[in-house]
Amino acid sequence: MRDKLLVVFCSLCSFAIAQTVQPDTTAQPLSAKEKKKRDQKLRHELQSPYRIWLNVDVAYIITDEERRAFRQLSNDDERESFIEQFWLRRDPTPDTQENEFKEEHYRRIAYANEHFASGIPGWKTDRGRTYIVYGPPDEIDSHPSGGTYQLPQDQGGGQSQAFPFETWRYRYIERIGTNAVFEFVDTTMSGEYHITIDPTEKNALAHTPMSPQPPATGTPSMRDEFTPLELLSNWGRPPAIKYTDLEAMVSTTVRYNTLPMLVRTDFIPVTPASIYANITLQFSASNPTVNLYGRITTLSRRVVQVFEDVVTVDSASQLSAVYQKTIPLAPGRYRLSIAAKDVTGGDTATYEAALDVPPFEQDKLAASSLILADLIERVAGAGQFVIGDTKVRPRVTATFRNDEKLGIYLQLYHFTNGTLEYQITNSSTNAVVLDTTEEEHSASQLTVKKWLPLNSLSPGEYTLRITAVDRKLGDEIARSATFTINP
Repeated sequence: MRDKLLVVFCSLCSFAIAQTVQPDTTAQPLSAKEKKKRDQKLRHELQSPYRIWLNVDVAYIITDEERRAFRQLSNDDERESFIEQFWLRRDPTPDTQENEFKEEHYRRIAYANEHFASGIPGWKTDRGRTYIVYGPPDEIDSHPSGGTYQLPQDQGGGQSQAFPFETWRYRYIERIGTNAVFEFVDTTMSGEYHITIDPTEKNALAHTPMSPQPPATGTPSMRDEFTPLELLSNWGRPPAIKYTDLEAMVSTTVRYNTLPMLVRTDFIPVTPASIYANITLQFSASNPTVNLYGRITTLSRRVVQVFEDVVTVDSASQLSAVYQKTIPLAPGRYRLSIAAKDVTGGDTATYEAALDVPPFEQDKLAASSLILADLIERVAGAGQFVIGDTKVRPRVTATFRNDEKLGIYLQLYHFTNGTLEYQITNSSTNAVVLDTTEEEHSASQLTVKKWLPLNSLSPGEYTLRITAVDRKLGDEIARSATFTINP
């Protein structure tokens, strides 16, 4: 009896709800035009920098599931949260403030752009993609000019002429295995190497009418365990995510006191959606050990990056300690907050300023910050002051002596054919003390590294201006920096 009453009660409730919540018969379904307008609005919300982040920054490392989830997000707050969690899931040291995976990823993009560009940005090339996903190979067999090479026995033996080619070998790659070998061939002789699974493709004479055909022994495998096709399939997959359940929270208060500290920021574009912000600090040698805390937030105070470190003067002969932190940021305005404390004396200092990260437009002449440096040298590997394969240490004070040389570092992007104009002006008299022009050619990226002797300039304040004029694009861009010469 109780069960029957329950059934009747549920039926009455369902009827009452049906009567209360009647469908709105006056509401009209969206027309095709309205649906199109709504879809266009959603697509517009995915424009830069989020679309560029998806299709450039993480194009090779984002999974299909993550890509689908990102495209279903409805507003920028959700996208910002997604991006933050994307990097946190890949952080190999979640108990530290730094995300080594993210920093290494953008270092690899910068390296690929500088070394593998060939009419298209280096990150788009097959060598660039391989380097970004797997890092530097353990062994490289490079033949940049091609030329004569020895054919293996399964291709008939003897000698032949080769297109430019490179063979990269990795001792171990996760999900691929040991002894993974990738071959890249430049069949167009344009500098653009593409990956190949055909061992005869580098043979420039293989397909000529009079060339001998190799014996029908089958195509050799590029690896013992995998066929070339399997290796190429695995090459195109994003790396696996290791830290799927990671959550992170950071809450810190910056304290305000005083300590002599100089700060400068330079911007080096990596992709249109990510710009390197090189934050350089200088402390006096009278403060041999300084604890450092830095924080970057949006204008709404959402934390973007936190870094902590110890800055030390290595020897008594040093006059100062210089420290640099490189952080990839999307174009936009941020707030930079820095706190420092002298471990010995207890003095502290704070620095707070707006951080305006400039946009970087595709296929348009662009430039990095103009860096005046006291050290420019080629290095291998990552570290402080390293841009690509060059160590560039800024002179934070922008003050030089007559017996020193002024280091000049500048990157130009999408510069095809034109001139570089160098001009130095005395700030007090407006007299031009140096005016020279150089012809330059570049396929995608041009890096300016120069040393300027200062012994011919009298003490005072000067302004260096570099103007790039691209005749093909009909565009020009200029960068300037002020420096002082002491006797």
